Amino acid sequence: MGEYIISTCSTADLSREHFDKRDIKYVYFHFEIDGKDYPDDLGDSIPFKKFYEMMAQGAMTRTSQVSIGEYVDFFEPFLKEGKDILHLALSSGISGTFNSASIACEQLKEKYPDRKIYVIDSIGASAGLGLLADKLADLRDEGKDIDTLYNWAEEHKNNVQSWFFVSDLKYLVRNGRVSKTAGAIGNVLNICPLLNIDKEGHLSVKAKVRGKNAVMKAQVKKMVELCENRADYSDSCFISHSDCLGDAQAVANMIEAQLPGTKGKIKIFDIGTTIGSHTGPGTVALFFWGDTRVE
Repeated sequence: MGEYIISTCSTADLSREHFDKRDIKYVYFHFEIDGKDYPDDLGDSIPFKKFYEMMAQGAMTRTSQVSIGEYVDFFEPFLKEGKDILHLALSSGISGTFNSASIACEQLKEKYPDRKIYVIDSIGASAGLGLLADKLADLRDEGKDIDTLYNWAEEHKNNVQSWFFVSDLKYLVRNGRVSKTAGAIGNVLNICPLLNIDKEGHLSVKAKVRGKNAVMKAQVKKMVELCENRADYSDSCFISHSDCLGDAQAVANMIEAQLPGTKGKIKIFDIGTTIGSHTGPGTVALFFWGDTRVE
């Protein structure tokens, strides 16, 4: 696929089959559940369903980013092959991994001065990060060079719209996103917050909706309002979910009913163990190309 590679990390939440089909390389984050460490290896060490069942039963989780040394070890074989690197990092508003990848990049540039290594802060997460990587793979396959891809990504990364909801507030409480009092009241009132990723890559609560069906409709409404070309939208649409495939499929069906150009183009993936450690089971995230994020 040319003299450069596109890479990202496991938090892009694409399937192994999709990564391989699009020739997108990836490096693993790490997570801990009930005190035991695992790589976030796309469900190999712990199947996603088992992971979310453990969380639902009260298992405690923690995550850790890719270290500088791990990035060096990941990047260097490609450089040795004479290939340049374009790497998409998880949002700096969520993780410090962009900084770690950038430091590794600077270290390797000293050793491989003739190679290009670009590290991009995606200001995205989960399959939104995956959506951006997928688009860059399209451009690569059209014959575009690495500099064109880098410039395109920096110009358009804020056009990835990311909207998601959670079904149980206790996981947001555990991670400090919602206060204990608000979480307790919200669960009693069946509140499902609608969140997005803002222009600086931070998680932001945009609405507090009562009931899952209502929040699904609110989520799809955001896509109808914000997607490029509005009713004529026909670009890619990714949905990721944490052990709630039925809910993800219901959202996909709503989208296809309102935006006919998406039929056959919506791809559904599992939310992996890194992102899922923070959202918990029962999360559905929707990603599409749309208006530039302004807040």
